[in-house]
Amino acid sequence: MTAQADLKIDRIHHVAYRCKDAKETVNWYVDNLNMGFVLAIAEDKVPSTHEPDPYMHVFLDAGAGNVLAFFELPTKPEMGRDPNTPVWVQHIAFKVKDRDTLVAYKERLEANGIEVLGVTDHSIFHSIYFFDPNGHRIELACPDPAEEEMLKKLDAVKWEMLEEWSKTKRAPQHAAWLHARELGKA
Repeated sequence: MTAQADLKIDRIHHVAYRCKDAKETVNWYVDNLNMGFVLAIAEDKVPSTHEPDPYMHVFLDAGAGNVLAFFELPTKPEMGRDPNTPVWVQHIAFKVKDRDTLVAYKERLEANGIEVLGVTDHSIFHSIYFFDPNGHRIELACPDPAEEEMLKKLDAVKWEMLEEWSKTKRAPQHAAWLHARELGKA
């Protein structure tokens, strides 16, 4: 029997989202983000609930053992999004090697007719944002050269920030220095 202290998540096995069309989704991720198509599973009954409901479940290689999966559910109402959550909140973020790679992806996506927002400087990393054909917001992010030093500073104040936020629901100023660069104060 495993002791409580030995319980630890190894890594994410996969993250699953809904898609409108499995084939279109696979092709989009292969063509635009160079993800490999790992496998497909199709069933007429949901294994966990035994509910009769046909689906196509596709899996894509998101690098470093990470898997992005999608379900196409043809018998369900058209997919939507939570109207009470801003569109910028729910997103999938993928790390790329460096800023040159990030800019190359931006150019590739724009050449493929995809509207891209950014490059956005978040101080510890830089990002671009765009939408997949299902309306899921995607972020590609690369580390800032000073990321390691800044992460140490953020790590030192994370619990204080969380505690203050939980009491006030206002942004604590422990890491206000993060955005000094974009405000021209760096």
